[in-house]
Amino acid sequence: MTDEFENPLYYDDDADESYLDDKTVAVLGYGSQGHAHAQNLADSGVDVVVGLRESSSSRSAVKADGLRVETPKQAAKEADLVSVLVPDTVQPAVYEEIAPVMEAGDTLQFAHGFNIHYGQIEPSEDVNVTMVAPKSPGHLVRRNYENDEGTPGLLAVNQDATGDAHDIGLAYAKAIGCTRAGVVETTFREETETDLFGEQAVLCGGVTSLVKQGYETLVDAGYSREMAYFECLNELKLIVDLMYEGGLGEMWDSVSDTAEYGGLTRGDRVVDDSARERMEEILEEVQDGTFARQWITENQAGRPSYKRLRHAEKNHDIEAVGEDLRALFAWGEEAETEEKEKTRTTADD
Repeated sequence: MTDEFENPLYYDDDADESYLDDKTVAVLGYGSQGHAHAQNLADSGVDVVVGLRESSSSRSAVKADGLRVETPKQAAKEADLVSVLVPDTVQPAVYEEIAPVMEAGDTLQFAHGFNIHYGQIEPSEDVNVTMVAPKSPGHLVRRNYENDEGTPGLLAVNQDATGDAHDIGLAYAKAIGCTRAGVVETTFREETETDLFGEQAVLCGGVTSLVKQGYETLVDAGYSREMAYFECLNELKLIVDLMYEGGLGEMWDSVSDTAEYGGLTRGDRVVDDSARERMEEILEEVQDGTFARQWITENQAGRPSYKRLRHAEKNHDIEAVGEDLRALFAWGEEAETEEKEKTRTTADD
């Protein structure tokens, strides 16, 4: 463990996989994260059973991958540790199904804290409640493991009924390859609220809105749709890769002086103090449960707003231009193969 950071950070030497010895792990769901966790655990010598409903289309994939599959309830009944990797919206119903067969001393584990933090799932006090959350899509968690590499992850303990929940969670993190890269200790509250805020204000909401606004500004000013796409969306990956590899400093050092001066003198005019104020409003809605209540109600109503917004997003002009341009790129076929791999493992059961 290193104490150089505000939150503790753990590596392979800090984790003891013997905490999973003689234990059966049930992985509920075989989507993006589920398939990666189950296969990595099995390759690490852990006894794994996958829990899927009888009608799940993923059952054949589980068997083809050489793993055992049962219903969620039966898998949980056999297991000492139950890793719940179905979508957030499905988890409460799944927990209701498995709760009667979980025993004192078992571990209930998640990869996101939403339902525990917002009280949609209230586990019995005699079970451990932990979180092991790789900070990467599942197909990369699996690929990195197969390449003897690691995927950074998070570890949290919300309820320690046995006194060794932290060790059990850390052993699980090692078995799926996260401690190879480093595991940061956090809490369910911190993970949930920062994750939701990051998605909404920056990663998924803020960035896509900025890209579309930039695209529309250029097109409305008479520039070609193709040039607008290249400048506002396609080149974004190049910039993000630089930031990922070496932070903002690496990015500024790598772009031209003209780009650096333009960015430093104009960026805050686009994302200004008013944007910061709206970010603080979004964070407050996450913290006080406003967003959670809205999302829960939206699902109960059949997702009408979600479907309308999703349809509009998919039909934005930038999508049509991008599809045509990407078909011309040299890496088009490789990207298509990658997308098929991700799609196969995206829909959690």
